[in-house]
Amino acid sequence: MHQKTMTRQDAEQIAIQALGFVAGDAVLLPRFLALTGITASAIRQAARQPGFLAGVLDFVLAHEPTLLEFAEAAGLPAGRVIEARRALPHGDDRYDRST
Repeated sequence: MHQKTMTRQDAEQIAIQALGFVAGDAVLLPRFLALTGITASAIRQAARQPGFLAGVLDFVLAHEPTLLEFAEAAGLPAGRVIEARRALPHGDDRYDRST
């Protein structure tokens, strides 16, 4: 079954789901905050900044078990998360289809 082409809006929606997944996890959230330098109280403001949602997907994609857990929770194939990252700024060269 062929899925529709990933639009930036689709990608942003997946990234927002990923942010909710990370924020709701007692292990992932502190790790995400430590890696990004963002405080929990500043997440909403940071989420409005260019590149933030791409960074959320980068965080999820950097650890395969996290990617697989998020994809399952979101009801998405893991490859769709990679497509979402590619559809966001600077994602076209980071997740090359040949790797």
